[in-house]
Amino acid sequence: MKKESIKNILIGFLAGVISGFFGAGGGLILVPFMTIILKKEETTSRATTIFCIFFMVITSSFFYFKKDAIDFILSAKCIIGGIIGSYFGTKLLYKLKNNILKILFIIFLIYSGIKMII
Repeated sequence: MKKESIKNILIGFLAGVISGFFGAGGGLILVPFMTIILKKEETTSRATTIFCIFFMVITSSFFYFKKDAIDFILSAKCIIGGIIGSYFGTKLLYKLKNNILKILFIIFLIYSGIKMII
């Protein structure tokens, strides 16, 4: 196996562990990895990350389901909002320039970090 493939699998493993452990966060690992290390465009990094996260979420959900840890009523409500929000978010993603996407992502990370500390 090529060194690059091993590196990509390891970063996917790290993103999967973080996603499974925290319930989210795989994108916080994958997007910067793809844009900074792999030199992919912002839109490609985000689209590829969403596709990867889909499979991480399916896997984690299976284990959470087995532990009877899922609130299905809450899930249904969030799914409805998430489908609508992801439609608009994806449309917006393709209208913004890469440098604006980077700045918005950084602001989001800083805001999230501060909120978690407080």
